[in-house]
Amino acid sequence: MGAFRRSARDEQGATVVETALSLSVLTLIMFGVFEVCLAVYSYHFLANAAHEGARYAIVRGGRWSVACDGSGKAGSGFASSMCKASTADIANYVVQRSFPGILLTSSDVCVKYMGPTPGSASRTCKASDSVAADNVPGDIVQVTVNYPFTLPVPGFPAVLFTMSSTSQMVIAE
Repeated sequence: MGAFRRSARDEQGATVVETALSLSVLTLIMFGVFEVCLAVYSYHFLANAAHEGARYAIVRGGRWSVACDGSGKAGSGFASSMCKASTADIANYVVQRSFPGILLTSSDVCVKYMGPTPGSASRTCKASDSVAADNVPGDIVQVTVNYPFTLPVPGFPAVLFTMSSTSQMVIAE
């Protein structure tokens, strides 16, 4: 019985237990910080993609007589500003601006043309839309980019939420 009491008071294994608990909490916090940084990076990319899509649209309005190619490849009208962009052209342009780790599809991009005032009626987002008279100079183009972001936390089920960023500008050409 005396040996059991002495071993119960002995603290030789306490350091190992404390280190294991401390490292597991530190690792959980460290992975949490990494995932939050990845979420901020993703949101920053979405904001940039929406802005670039709106910028692409404002210089390729309905004033031009030639339609853009819309394939998203170099030399297909994306390098030239003297073509009329459809909603599909704008969505393809945004999708082609890929950043590491983020994959967008054209269904993640929504393009709307509105009249000169923000409260005017807007068009629905359809890939088959062709823009003929909607994108005249002075109208507003609005580009929204959505991205499903998964936030994995060790020891918990992954959380899926949709990030979204919108940019709107006035069509100049």
